Amino acid sequence: MSHQAALTGPFEAQRPRLLRLAYRMLGSRAESEDIVQEAWLRWQAADRSTIAEPAAYLSRIVTRLCLDALKSARARRETYIGPWLPEPVAEPPEEEPRADELTLTLMLALERLSPLERAAFLLHDVFEVPLGEVAATLERDPAAVRQLASRARRHVREARPRYQVGREEGERLARAFFDASSKGDVQSLSALLAEDAVLHSDGGGKVIAFHNPITGLARILRLYAGLSRKYSPEQIVLLRPLRIDGLPGYLSRERDGILQTTAFDIRDGRIAAIYITRNPDKLARLVDEVGV
Repeated sequence: MSHQAALTGPFEAQRPRLLRLAYRMLGSRAESEDIVQEAWLRWQAADRSTIAEPAAYLSRIVTRLCLDALKSARARRETYIGPWLPEPVAEPPEEEPRADELTLTLMLALERLSPLERAAFLLHDVFEVPLGEVAATLERDPAAVRQLASRARRHVREARPRYQVGREEGERLARAFFDASSKGDVQSLSALLAEDAVLHSDGGGKVIAFHNPITGLARILRLYAGLSRKYSPEQIVLLRPLRIDGLPGYLSRERDGILQTTAFDIRDGRIAAIYITRNPDKLARLVDEVGV
């Protein structure tokens, strides 16, 4: 084996996993790619004769880089205009969920954790890294890491759906929501939404979006009824059904010509949360990937 192959082979084998770990830590694909690129530079410079487990070594580097990045990321989010949502990632329809899959809902629950709690939960509970290795990565005692993961687990437990929504059922509800919302069909929307449904809209100050979540069935119905009175439903185009961060949804071109993704958290057969991403910076990569 050539020196270059010995260098790149182990790293490339881990790259997809490292990208998933960084994305789940940061919620940004661009930042995740920067983190993994930095890990590659450190891997090149490392004395690999001292590295027994490349996977563990690389996970440790990426986690520590993410912990550093979270400090500045959290500062930026304090000044972010309106609700912040993770950059949407669309999954191929035929792809089976991975063991380390997290839905958008769970990623938002992780946002409420401290960086160390988030790292401990992701490494131990999601990526199934042994507790001792997590402790070494976070430079904490195993007992302390166990407590971090336990606290995180309690915080995210409520965000976990009580049952998984099948792909066909999810796509049906997403399409029904698109049809009803574009026409302002309040009766059909009322049948789709939970009484305490919440709508989140991320424009990042770049495009028009709601600066605060819209909470409750009545308010969401009024919103879509009002939009239908101002705009023709022909102005809205469903471009592609998608599964976005594990949730059913779609990519559309809206009344103002802006592209947006819409994803749905479905519980007990009703839409409990609507996640709309309109920030063009967060959609550029997804739009390129789906070919719109």
